[in-house]
Amino acid sequence: MGTEPADRDVQWVYQPVEVDLGGGAWALGRISGWWQDAAGQRWCRLRIGRSGQPARWQPFDPTRVLLLPATGL
Repeated sequence: MGTEPADRDVQWVYQPVEVDLGGGAWALGRISGWWQDAAGQRWCRLRIGRSGQPARWQPFDPTRVLLLPATGL
């Protein structure tokens, strides 16, 4: 994305997710923030567990990132 959204524009959360890595591989991760740009695109701050990569902003793709329950079932 190149720039970070202003803190006041971010909804900070703790949302567990499962991420499709392609080729049948899935990984656990978490979304720590939601943001919507001026064009209406929804972005999430995603970190994929054990990837060694820091969290980064990316467009939210519900076909690739599955939201998991954050509290009891």
